[in-house]
Amino acid sequence: MPYIAPEVVQEAKRMDLLTYLKNYEPYELVHFSGNTYTTKTHDSLKISNGKWMWWSRGIGGRSAVDYLIKVRDYTFMEAVQTIAGQAAIAPPVSLPAEKTTEKKLLLPKPNRYQTQVVSYLNRRGIDTDIIGFCLQRGMVFESENYHNAVFVGMDKGGKPRYAALRGIGTDFIGDANGSDKNYSFSIPAEGNSIKVHLFESAIDLLSYATLQKMDGQDWRAEHLLSLAGVYQPAKEIERSKVPAALTRFLKEYPEVEEVELHLDNDRAGRLASEAIKTVLPKQYRTRDKPPPKGKDCNDFLCIRLGIGITERIKKNHGRSYER
Repeated sequence: MPYIAPEVVQEAKRMDLLTYLKNYEPYELVHFSGNTYTTKTHDSLKISNGKWMWWSRGIGGRSAVDYLIKVRDYTFMEAVQTIAGQAAIAPPVSLPAEKTTEKKLLLPKPNRYQTQVVSYLNRRGIDTDIIGFCLQRGMVFESENYHNAVFVGMDKGGKPRYAALRGIGTDFIGDANGSDKNYSFSIPAEGNSIKVHLFESAIDLLSYATLQKMDGQDWRAEHLLSLAGVYQPAKEIERSKVPAALTRFLKEYPEVEEVELHLDNDRAGRLASEAIKTVLPKQYRTRDKPPPKGKDCNDFLCIRLGIGITERIKKNHGRSYER
């Protein structure tokens, strides 16, 4: 085995992918938008803010070493030798700090007909009127190329800022490029409200709205907010952070005084609820109200309606991807 000094290994591991490609493989680098780049070989691989993500494979990393191993199939030793050898011939030029720019959301093109997404939501038990409300406002739609369900998060002015992508009949889960997780899928109250209900996903939010309508309640009377992905508390709960989407929402709606948590009935959901209750400023009254039955709000809705609980299909093939 060839010997490489530890300091050389550490230096190679410190090099980020953008620096590596700009200095040693500029022909492979393609500017995508803003401070985001992709590669000529893999158009679903995006590089931004010191990280890279190969969306079609669901793998990512920070360093050029990670890239050479995970994408190019180099061994660790080969990756380090490649970077160290290039740096010895031509030391990398330091890149100026990139200006922070507002993320540009790249929404997939809506399909001409929305039949598949409507059918998908109906199978999950979501009320037809609520589906129509979301479709009319562009908050939910079916994408043209891959026929994924798209759940759009908007700012207070109605501008799309985030989009969650969910496969219809596949296990694909992702976010549209340029999504800002501060603006996850939500349905603000029709009037003033002092309460916001928090959910893990857009489907759970829509399920709760359906349950309210079934019980004769005004489902637009109080704020409904979902999180942009599963919330991960810190190992020491008191060091956790309030979810970004909730922090932003409370700033935009300062009249809110109560936060009701409807997170999942599994270990992750219970830990998340405990963490949020712990770190949320004491000016807010919190109430933990998980669904009475099932894993989540959609399970409970399906149980109420007497329809089969939908389990996400687990496949290795036939996935759809938004690039």
